[in-house]
Amino acid sequence: TVTPHPFVFLVFELCLVCCDITDGNAEHLKREHSLMKPYQGVGSSPTSQWDFSGSTLVTSSYVRLTPDERSKQGSIWNTVPCYLKDWEMHVQFKVHGSGKKNLHGDGIAIWYTKDRLHPGPVFGNQDQFFGLAIFLDTFRNDLHGMDRSFPYISAMVNNGSVSYDHGKDGRSSELGGCSAEIRNREHDTYLAIRYSKGRLTVMVDVEDKNEWKECIDIGGVRLPTGYFFGASAATGDLSDNHDIISMKLYQLMVEHTLEEENLDWTKIEPSVSLLKSPKDNIDDPTGNFRGTPLTGWKVFLLLLCALLGIVVCAVVGAVVFQKRQERNKRFY
Repeated sequence: TVTPHPFVFLVFELCLVCCDITDGNAEHLKREHSLMKPYQGVGSSPTSQWDFSGSTLVTSSYVRLTPDERSKQGSIWNTVPCYLKDWEMHVQFKVHGSGKKNLHGDGIAIWYTKDRLHPGPVFGNQDQFFGLAIFLDTFRNDLHGMDRSFPYISAMVNNGSVSYDHGKDGRSSELGGCSAEIRNREHDTYLAIRYSKGRLTVMVDVEDKNEWKECIDIGGVRLPTGYFFGASAATGDLSDNHDIISMKLYQLMVEHTLEEENLDWTKIEPSVSLLKSPKDNIDDPTGNFRGTPLTGWKVFLLLLCALLGIVVCAVVGAVVFQKRQERNKRFY
């Protein structure tokens, strides 16, 4: 047998690392943007870091945005604007109620928006918002959209000019999404939203396996700083308990170019340069949406890995050739 040179393993491992690089190399919890038990600093006082409205009930164990009752709306909002360029929000939540299959609604939305505490028709928040919304939609409105199952998680970026289409379950304006069984689970369910260097990634953990499953991954996303984090929920003719257990925001330590550092991030308009046509929003067999075109960073990594792969093959070939030469010499 031929034993590869140790350099081969080194290059191979480096290739794997390069292909699996994440945008942030360290995480720091930002308490001023985090909501955690026992929910101190929640209320309408001038020193509060979180404020709530509507049917929201704050207990020692959870923040219930809506009870399992018809026609309720509730929300909770961070009062401190976020000036982080790169961040990751982890949301621990629970959606449960007495409604049987297909007899529950409507869902939860997680927000990063310019305005806060404006009740409205979009899961308890205003329409035509500025910023980012992640919808955890538990009720199917579009009876023709049978190519996906509910509950369904989707993302939307808005510059104030687009209305959320409830009748089509927001399909025309979504960036991507996935189905996830989030209702009436006996264990806690989690959502992670990462925004870093123009890339939005949404992951879920609903199986109690302590493993993140990718739901959305899209590049070309531009979000300003100075917006507010929040969560809202609504019920209609059907209902559920919509509970937020915690919202934890982490700062991602990412290097930016000098041009990016000098940019006034508060003036950026929310946008998506790689927005797909609605007709492209078709589920693939894995349950995720088709990916967007590769960003320059990913192309660079793929080319680097390909180059390293060629080097590995060359080294392995050289080692094999050398061994064969040594073996052939024994017969002369």
